Amino acid sequence: MSKVLYIKANIKPEGQSRTNKVSDSFIEEYKKANPGDEVVELDLYKEDIDFLRPEDLGAFFGPKDENSKNHPKLKYVYQFADADKYVISAPMWNLSIPAILKAYIDYISVAGVTFKYTAEGPVGLMNNKKAVYVVSRGGEYAGSPYEMGEKYLRTMLAFYGITDVETIALESLDVVGVDVDEKLNDGVSKARSIAQTF
Repeated sequence: MSKVLYIKANIKPEGQSRTNKVSDSFIEEYKKANPGDEVVELDLYKEDIDFLRPEDLGAFFGPKDENSKNHPKLKYVYQFADADKYVISAPMWNLSIPAILKAYIDYISVAGVTFKYTAEGPVGLMNNKKAVYVVSRGGEYAGSPYEMGEKYLRTMLAFYGITDVETIALESLDVVGVDVDEKLNDGVSKARSIAQTF
């Protein structure tokens, strides 16, 4: 049995996010194809996600033991490490990812849990895992030098050892004249197809 961590980073109310419409469809299809797997939903806007403070550093750089697993901020990195697969749903914000998702990445970038330092440099500890990134963008940014969200996420996931990453991108959703419903339907179809073998 696999454990899927479904990470949502969208400030819009339930049912209004175009990004989540696609990612929710992915999860729905995944559950049908893998009824024995566990899916844990983590909505970052419903969590106590904040920027790291000076008082947090002791826990992040201190020993990692059973007690540290109960720390209010370290609990997220242990939850992340415990999963086998990841679905990250976040719209493009200002050419990158929402700030709350970056704050969450700060929470899960913990030496000794998601990666380690060696004499040859940092080494990821989350090997043989995979991820899907679902993103909606107002313009056409695929392959553009302005697109920094997917680049950043792929780099961080690879830093943890997760290199099997697929992106489902909905492009040009805010361009005048674009058939948004058609693009959403295409995104949902692609998501359902990928979910069946994820």
